[in-house]
Amino acid sequence: MKAITLFHSIEYFETDRMIAKRITEGDFEDLLHMHQDEQAMATLGGVRSVEETHENLEWNLKQWENNGFGLWLFRSKVTGQLIGRGGIRRVSIGDAKEIELGFALMPEYWGRGLATEMAKASNEVAFEKLKLDSIVSFTLKTNISSQHVIEKTGFKYERDIELGGEPHVLYRLSADDYCQGYLK
Repeated sequence: MKAITLFHSIEYFETDRMIAKRITEGDFEDLLHMHQDEQAMATLGGVRSVEETHENLEWNLKQWENNGFGLWLFRSKVTGQLIGRGGIRRVSIGDAKEIELGFALMPEYWGRGLATEMAKASNEVAFEKLKLDSIVSFTLKTNISSQHVIEKTGFKYERDIELGGEPHVLYRLSADDYCQGYLK
């Protein structure tokens, strides 16, 4: 079943419960709110300062500028409140250049299937709109909840890696595996 219910453009689409819009300079306060939430950031490198949030926002804006894709902020269709952020972006893992599926939710939205909805929508954009060959997703070895979301959306474990001095698990989803998932 498809996650995207209404596709306006690569910059704006809807799922059953969320509206996704390309991240912009005007999203700084929402991003800062997320970056300063200890629970939200516990598995994402820790709380970030105002300066670190500015740098992160600039990096993510460049993803859109350079690649034509990046992060979206996801908001509740009902309340308009920030649920989280997710999307696809270019990253380096060791010497390899990859395209990563990433997602993060505010703690009050955990456990409702929204991360899975975000990830599935991002996968649809990656494979159906951008025609990518494969994408990766990674998380801390201890982050079982994110591993569950990653596996639930079709990714296969590839290997253990180290990022930022921390042990992570790396998963991959190929276009072929993505397509076969919808043929079952």
